[in-house]
Amino acid sequence: MATKEECAAALDRLAAKLGGLDDARRAGNGDERTVSCTVPDLGVAFHGRLKDARLIDVVAYDDVRSVPQAQIRLTIPSDDLPALVDGRLNFLQALGSGRIKVSASFGDMLKLRKIF
Repeated sequence: MATKEECAAALDRLAAKLGGLDDARRAGNGDERTVSCTVPDLGVAFHGRLKDARLIDVVAYDDVRSVPQAQIRLTIPSDDLPALVDGRLNFLQALGSGRIKVSASFGDMLKLRKIF
């Protein structure tokens, strides 16, 4: 089981990865969305914004009931979050097998697929 700190570090790596996109790829991801990532086995959640293909303003919540509503909501076990961010876990396979759960619009699902 990964720790809260390891999950936060994985989200930091994701933010850095998104921040490194070139202008052409960034232009196609200009929408702003609120994002939450709940890690049930740790009882923690993270909430932030996806803006201009950047993950910003990420805040950790130790009480998952207090997390603000988000347009894109992920639920993922602690071990799978770093694996997904680092490319060791395929997003579509994890989604199809039920390892991760995502609640988002169809358009947002397509954008998530491109990120991971």
